[in-house]
Amino acid sequence: MQVYLHLSIESDAGDVEEIKEVITLERTTTLTPDRLGLSLAESKQVLQEMQQILVAHQTAAYVADQQKCPDCGVERKHKGTHELVYRTLFGKLKIKSPRFYTCLCQQRETRSSSPLSEVLKDRTAPELVYLESKFAALMSYGLTVELLAEVLPFARERSVATVHRNLQRLAERAEQELGEEKGTFLAHCQRDLDALPPSAAPITVGLDGGYVHAKEQKSRMEGWFEVIVGKSLPHEGAGKCLAFVQKYDQKPKRRLYEVLQAQGVQANQSVIFLSDGGETVRNLPEF
Repeated sequence: MQVYLHLSIESDAGDVEEIKEVITLERTTTLTPDRLGLSLAESKQVLQEMQQILVAHQTAAYVADQQKCPDCGVERKHKGTHELVYRTLFGKLKIKSPRFYTCLCQQRETRSSSPLSEVLKDRTAPELVYLESKFAALMSYGLTVELLAEVLPFARERSVATVHRNLQRLAERAEQELGEEKGTFLAHCQRDLDALPPSAAPITVGLDGGYVHAKEQKSRMEGWFEVIVGKSLPHEGAGKCLAFVQKYDQKPKRRLYEVLQAQGVQANQSVIFLSDGGETVRNLPEF
């Protein structure tokens, strides 16, 4: 038995173009577990082929649309073409990126522009960064690279340094989006509380602290710092965690508050905190 997978693309005008045969699968009448359905290698090939074809058509259509001046509609002159490397979940792509001269209808800062370079600034697909960051937060950077290379159709060109850099950049952006610290977050009057609907069951938050030794200190007797960790459980299976370095983090209360807000806590809802007797841990949930 042979299975042929062909890819067709229909334009907005209704024209259907059959691009190419993506893959041919051969199967015998003898059924074995390892030959049932698609293998991992075959699925990688299908995804990689489809990704290349789809991206090529999407970028070509976008560039053709952008060749006209957005202000006057006159077709801009072509300056040249360079190759743009863009990394996705389903392979590293090399995309042709034309460059156009800027139109003279208005005063502009640059003489030319590359539409694709302006859209694909990061050169890495957001989903790939998401998966890298998710697994890098759960395991080592090296294991993250090996895992993604095992299940996704790209070679092991993703380095440990790249994963670390992307995770660091994501963490810095998340820190910048965090609101300002407050001494108290109890800003509701009783009238506002009475107007709220009945609250759900209490949220339970476990907090604890531990000491970690800094790796660059000369001896084991210096360089210790305290890490506060917590987990909020509105109900079983829906936990959300937080962690920060005591005395280094400038927004510990805001961090805890945002975790509770992300879980939909109401101002009239009870929150039960479980912690040890440490002063730093006990001070965190006040107000």
